[in-house]
Amino acid sequence: MSAKSRNPITYSGIPKAENATQNGKQGLILNDVAITVENVSKRYLVGHNAARDATFREVLARNARNLARKTHDMITGRQIVQGDQVEEFWALKDVSFEIEKGDRVGIIGRNGAGKSTLLKILSRITDPTKGRICIAGRTASLLEVGTGMHVELSGRENIFLNGAILGMRRGEILKKFDEIVAFAGVERFLDTPVKRYSSGMYVRLGFAIAAHLEVEILIVDEVLAVGDSQFQKKCLGKMEEIGRSGRTILFVSHNMAMVNSLCDKAIHLDSGILRTFGPTDRVILSYATAGENSLAAVNYRNSSRRIGDEYVQLLSADMRNSRGVPISSVEINQPFSVRMEYRILRGADRTYVPNFHFFCHDGSCAFVVNASESKSLPPGEYLAECHVPANFLNDGLYSIRLVVTSYESGVSVHFSEDGAIMLNVRDPIEGVVTRVGWSGAMPGAVRPILPWTLKPIN
Repeated sequence: MSAKSRNPITYSGIPKAENATQNGKQGLILNDVAITVENVSKRYLVGHNAARDATFREVLARNARNLARKTHDMITGRQIVQGDQVEEFWALKDVSFEIEKGDRVGIIGRNGAGKSTLLKILSRITDPTKGRICIAGRTASLLEVGTGMHVELSGRENIFLNGAILGMRRGEILKKFDEIVAFAGVERFLDTPVKRYSSGMYVRLGFAIAAHLEVEILIVDEVLAVGDSQFQKKCLGKMEEIGRSGRTILFVSHNMAMVNSLCDKAIHLDSGILRTFGPTDRVILSYATAGENSLAAVNYRNSSRRIGDEYVQLLSADMRNSRGVPISSVEINQPFSVRMEYRILRGADRTYVPNFHFFCHDGSCAFVVNASESKSLPPGEYLAECHVPANFLNDGLYSIRLVVTSYESGVSVHFSEDGAIMLNVRDPIEGVVTRVGWSGAMPGAVRPILPWTLKPIN
């Protein structure tokens, strides 16, 4: 293996243009380009166990083959995989794009699309199997709880450690120290080893360090979902401030409203393939209406991810037209319904209220609707369906938050799944009855046809 193939990621803090070569091919990092990704692929080897009803002789033969394979892999430096059969899995396939300095880029896609793998490659946690990446500038990453922190060191020591890793002098770190501590809100635990921190404290300190130290590129994964809503807003405000200062942000989130409000560009990954890269609203619309992989439905019945608490668990959700057919988009003059299936685990002493929160593409709330006739129900699975009339929503892209609450002892939110499903409301023709004498887009989240009375006064 050549030195170039072992180090396919080029880093540069030099502001002027520089040349980078690999395999005889020359590329150029221009002054205004922060990240260049060229034909990047990442392969993992996945092991599978064979059927367990084998004979004793077959087991011996299989174990001998496995030992020979693992020995060969160890000698050749290949990844050693547990299992009787080895399968190749490509998390990324020939991904190429270019991000300019100062861009705020959202990376979106379903679970398993390759988003986190791409960020790990950009953060030098793992190397690509093929391709080349050129990064101009110092990079700070927050990919998962505890990323970049030494668990045996205190919060104070981790701040100085991360600054030193980024090449900052002690004096530079001291100038930012008070801001970092105040933002993270861990003053009382500053000299406590971070291994004793809760996940929320980990995230607060990790983000504060990454956001306040002098870096040109900030990479943030969905890890912010660990924090509470107030801290998430605080983080988004800080990232907007970073973006306005001309630094580059890469942000992964399943919350489309959050991505749309923060990012000016977006990348849509699907099964390791880059589907769309461009203005955020266009990419989100493409993602929300992309056929079988659209955001028109979610199903958590067979998922390892559990959404809910010990009382109620979300199972699935989708949208249907008036004929009961699943949809991802609807015309303004057509009715539709939003459906949610959930499981009550404990219960007859509580009244569980299903809620749907509709959000516009800019993150503003269009309206909230709940099941006003909810009643106490025994444990079991239930379907909640809300019917939205024709000529109610304006044209545009809407995300829907799925919520179940109860009110027996204050307000209890049993689950609240942001941006779980999305709907594209289309205006099929110009000059429909709701916009007589008007051409172009209508303002507002809703544009219903309401009864009017016009008559002379007398």
